[in-house]
Parts: sequence; structure tokens; C-alpha cells
Amino acid sequence: MSADARFGLRRAGCLAAMLTLAGCAADTGDLGRARPSLWNDNIYPTAGLLAGMARGEQVSLFHLTDDEMELRDRAWRYLMPAHERIWFNRQVQELARTRIIPVSWQTTEPDEYGAALTGGWFRSEHSLYTRLAEDALADAALIAPFRKMALRVAAADKVRIEVARRSPAVSPAAIEQAEARIAENEGLVAWVRERIRYRIRSYRHAFDNLVVELPSREAVLGERAMAQLEADARAFDALVKQRYRLGPVPVLKD
Repeated sequence: MSADARFGLRRAGCLAAMLTLAGCAADTGDLGRARPSLWNDNIYPTAGLLAGMARGEQVSLFHLTDDEMELRDRAWRYLMPAHERIWFNRQVQELARTRIIPVSWQTTEPDEYGAALTGGWFRSEHSLYTRLAEDALADAALIAPFRKMALRVAAADKVRIEVARRSPAVSPAAIEQAEARIAENEGLVAWVRERIRYRIRSYRHAFDNLVVELPSREAVLGERAMAQLEADARAFDALVKQRYRLGPVPVLKD
């Protein structure tokens, strides 16, 4: 990691700490979504919009459709760290999700989940394999609903841009806003795809090291859960590659 990136992360950490102390840390609601709050719904997004503009990113001022809002709600789970003990990067990811800081500042280290998994008190290795399996299966279960919503948003974006470009009633400024919103939607789907692959690497890293340290018959729980997640992720990969351009987010190599 470069010196600039390390400095940026330190700045992000300081900002995250201040925001959290102010009571704005995102909490989890139903289906892995961010719980509605003044910070999550208003303050963070407004600050991120201004920050994105300052960095020269494509930012749309259009209102979000119901489907676009649900797409963002369902993306939240995958954009956050998989374990609640990864506190610092949880704050960094929330700031990146709302565009207050660049996405490039997010973590890409696969060992953090395993460290969090084994870092606290546990009665036996059974609880560790069970937690890993539960996390992987919960991720797998929510891929299909996210994929369905992504397809609906993509279909609406196709209609949106066709009408915008052929209608004389639509101003050049509105066309620009429409193109920016489409780029935001595509970038979000590509980002979720990258984070799902990151979670798979993190679970595999944790699992392999757990088997080395605490071999157990319970390991089959984690193996089966990861296999299910990998299968669902492959179907999602096909959607991203066929229907979307990879947006302006870092996509890690498999």
C-alpha cells in the first residue's frame, strides 16, 4: 500500500471515529440493509454527493426510483465487512459506500474476517465453523434478490436512455443526469460483484486457517456453505459481465 493510501486511510479512520462518536454509525436493519436514520438517509448521502462532485465523478441529482432505492438497500450487506468485529473497516466502507471517500480506500485484505472470527471468546471450534457457514449461506441467499433487482433497474435504464436521447422535450442537462444515474447503477452492481468475490476469498482464507489450527468434523458445514455461495456468485458474475460495463470501481482479479 502506498504512503498516500495509508495517509488517506488514517484520515478516513479519524473521520469515521468522529462520525461514529456523533452517533451516526450505520446499523443493520432487515435483510442486511442499513437501518433507516437521519445519518444513513440524509447526512451521509448529501456529504457523499458533494464529495463525489469534487472528485469529478459522475453524480446524478435525479431522484431515486423505488427499485434504485431497493438496489442500494440490498447492496449494503455486501459492501460492509462480513463480521461486526471489523470495526475500523466497517466505518471506512460506510464512508466509501456514501462516496464521502473514494472506493479505492476500501480494504482488500482477505485475512480480516478470519482474525475477527477467532479474535473473541468462543466455547469450541463448532461455534466458529457454524458462524462461518451462517455468514456464507446468508450471503448466498440474498444474491438472487439483488440480481433480480439489478435486472429490473437495468431494464428501466434502457428505457430511460432511449427516451432521453430521442425526445426533443428532454434537455441536454437531463440527458447528462440520466447518463450519470445509469453509470451509478452499473458501478454499484459491479462493486457488489467485486465485494462478493472478496467475501468468498475471505471465507476461504478463514476456513483454511481454521482447519489447520482446529481441524474438526464440523468443517463440512463451512465447506458446503462456501460451495453454495460460490455457485450463486458464478450466476451473478454472468449477469455483470453480460449486462453491465464494469463501473469506475476497483475490480479485483479472481
